[in-house]
This record gives sequence, C-alpha cells and structure tokens, in this order.
Amino acid sequence: GAMSVDSITDLSDNTSKLLEALQLSHPHELDPQRSLSKKKMLSLNPITRQVPRIVDRCCKHIEMHGLQTVGIFRVGSSKKRVQQLREEFDRGLDVFLDEHQSVHDVAALLKEFLRDMPDSLIPRELYAAFLSTASMEGPAQLAALQLLLFLLPPCHSDTLHRLLRFLSEVARHAESSWGPDGQEIPGNKMTVSNLATIFGPNILQKEKPGEKDAGAMNFEDSAAIIQVLQRLIEHYQTLFMVSPEAQRDILRRLFQTDPDVIDYLLRRK
Repeated sequence: GAMSVDSITDLSDNTSKLLEALQLSHPHELDPQRSLSKKKMLSLNPITRQVPRIVDRCCKHIEMHGLQTVGIFRVGSSKKRVQQLREEFDRGLDVFLDEHQSVHDVAALLKEFLRDMPDSLIPRELYAAFLSTASMEGPAQLAALQLLLFLLPPCHSDTLHRLLRFLSEVARHAESSWGPDGQEIPGNKMTVSNLATIFGPNILQKEKPGEKDAGAMNFEDSAAIIQVLQRLIEHYQTLFMVSPEAQRDILRRLFQTDPDVIDYLLRRK
C-alpha cells in the first residue's frame, strides 16, 4: 500500500497487477444507480484518493448504520461472518455492505485490516518520530505532527485522513442527545480517548504482527501511542491542511527540480 500510483507508468503490465490488489476507491462507486447484484472486479483509478476500498466501505457502513451503536468496536463479532467478508474483499469482489450486515462485524473487519497491513498505516520507520511528539505540547506538537504526516506515502496519507475523519465522527456521537420530539438518542460511549486506545496499537506498530515481541509494549509507549492518536483525531482537519504559502513555495521548488511532477500534483489537488 505504500507505493504511489504516480509510479504506475514505470511498471510492466504484469507487475502493475500488484497495484490492482490495493483495491482503491473509485468515483463511479458513489453512483447509487450502479448494479449491486453484479460481483465485478474493479480496476485502478490513478487520480482518485488512494484509500483501500475495504476501509472506505467499512467507514461508510458504520457512519450510516452504527453511530448510535453503544460500545461500537468493543462488542464482540461473529468470527465466521468477519472471515467471509474478509475473503470477499481479498478476492477483489465489489462487496456491498448494507443494513443487513452487523455493525460489529464490519467494525471488527476494519480493525483487522489495519492490524494486519504488511506495513502499518503509519510506517514503522516513523514510529519513534511520531511517539516523540507525545512529550511536546500545544502548537509545537501539532507542527511536528503535521511535518511527519507530510512524510507519509500518498496511499497511507489518504487512508489515515479518511480513518481520522471517521473516528472524529464516531466520537462526535459518544454522548446521548435529544431528538426534535424530545426522545433520547443514545450515545455510542466511544470518546476520542476510547477510540485512541483501541485503534492506536493497530495504526502505530513497532513490529510486524506475528514477529517476536510484537505484542509486547511498555507502558510509556502505550500511553504515548494513545496520546498521539488522540491529537490526530482531534486536529486532523488542521493537520492535513497545507497553507497556500507552503503550496506556492513547494510548486516553485518543484518547477525547478521536478517539473514533470507538477501536472500530477495539480490534477490530484
């Protein structure tokens, strides 16, 4: 998932099939008129945001059907149904998640995908750098986190942004509220802190899953991971926003050093 799509022209027809396995989201999937009955394979779109389809589908399903589900991500799921969904996504099928799917199964699938990525969503070479920001405070911490986010490969950056936007929305529904008719709308009880505790170890990994000592983590690292992910969820909109001044400076420099890249970046923007 760390490969940028802009390098697809450097690949032969055979090796480009590796990129097909990323199963990225496609603009036509937003069309509600598309046939839901056909199990079709999807191809690669080099311009759209690089978010694995399984992540986007899981987030959308929970946003539509699970924001009021108490204990979402904490309640158990059906291992058999989760495995079946996982196998369908692995085969590249156009898996459609609707109201008949259990929210808890979809939540478990999302956690599993993030946990089992070959390279974690925040690449392991940046693990120590991200954790070091936990000792910072205020604007200095946010500035350091933003610079680190700029180092992420496009696929990781786009996927992390989608996930943080989703987690922020889940946290927004943590507390109970009252509807227009005076009825109580239950909160899901998943605060930013709770979500950071659950997702932190899946996003920030020091070792690969299954490696020796992969499950062992000292208390200091665990606390730092939770704190860092809390900041990312709380401030994701600011952290992923590049100032116009910085954009102009980057484009000026690229025009001198890598002019061929500018067209791709502007289309992506």
